[in-house]
Amino acid sequence: MCYIYRSETIAPSMNKVTLTIIISFSLFLTSGTLSYGQSLLAYKKPDGSVHPVKTLYEWQLRRNQILDSMEALFGKFPGDPEHPPFQSNIAPLPPFNTRVKDSIKTRYYTRYNIRFTVADREEVTAYLYIPNQRKGNSRFPAIIACQPTGDLGKKIVDDQGPNPNRGYAKELAERGYAVIAPDYPSFGDQKDYDFKKDRYESGVMKAVFDNVRCVDFLQARADVDPERIGIIGHSLGGHTAMYTAAFETRLKAIVSSCGWTLRRYYNNYNEEKRKEFGSRLWGAAQERYSPLALTKYQLKVEKMPFDFDELMAVIAPRPFFSNSPIHDANFNVEGVRIGIANASEVYHFLRADDNLQVRYPIASHDFPPIVRFEAYEFLDHFLKQRD
Repeated sequence: MCYIYRSETIAPSMNKVTLTIIISFSLFLTSGTLSYGQSLLAYKKPDGSVHPVKTLYEWQLRRNQILDSMEALFGKFPGDPEHPPFQSNIAPLPPFNTRVKDSIKTRYYTRYNIRFTVADREEVTAYLYIPNQRKGNSRFPAIIACQPTGDLGKKIVDDQGPNPNRGYAKELAERGYAVIAPDYPSFGDQKDYDFKKDRYESGVMKAVFDNVRCVDFLQARADVDPERIGIIGHSLGGHTAMYTAAFETRLKAIVSSCGWTLRRYYNNYNEEKRKEFGSRLWGAAQERYSPLALTKYQLKVEKMPFDFDELMAVIAPRPFFSNSPIHDANFNVEGVRIGIANASEVYHFLRADDNLQVRYPIASHDFPPIVRFEAYEFLDHFLKQRD
């Protein structure tokens, strides 16, 4: 079920109009298939022929084909590497060579500024929030909070940045979640990250791997419920959350704010860069994102190996919430509407229609309070049911 906001200032009891939009028959007629021919519910056999998905086994084949397409753009997911023997001298922290730079205690949580090992000669820097109130031996639900683009890195999701409505790590910790907020490579305490010397073909895959190891870190804590971990992000963090969830099925609920649209609707506002690269997708060519988009696919929309409706299909049937403002200058809302319609077919096939939700606030590239707190309620529904 999908809702459109008419206003961000109306009373909570009247904050949505139940226009169950997007899934109309006429919309299916115009946008029920991918832009370049293949339906989400169709898979390719080894001989190249395309067949409709009719069984869960066939859906798994299709899902794996989408994951292969993602690796074609981002490079291979490294899997479980040969980790060095980790240790921890701090009893409450997992044995990941964890070091605490500093910490602060607030009324609701303690925030640790940490650094820990994820693989040989690879570290993650992050904020770790642990709620102060714990009932007996109960375990906290947990969240990975992915930062938006910005030199401040993880500080942005701690509400230390110049833009409001970005402090979702801090706010979720106040709601009783254990939260880990890693720096994206090249930002925050990872500002000097050298992409040329790492083992990854893209910054995206490095970030995905770091987030997967954050799941490991959370699951190693005795106070975290390993079965109740979700992920959230805005902008860069919005699509990073989606990419991570595609490869990491232990994530049980996903929130993406201003993180996506179908590629043919993406509208980067830097006209000078667009002319230089000859494509609206020029931003993807940066080292911190996906350089193969340029070197392998020439930044051509029609050559890209997957699109975001396929990404949502890979996430299905897990709960997915999208904040997609109608005035987002980057991620055009029309591409979101078509993408949601396409992905809804997969959610329906998997009998999880209500797990796919979207909000269209009257806003620009932002995560307005009324939608942000609905996203938190969405996470609460799926991750706090046993509290």
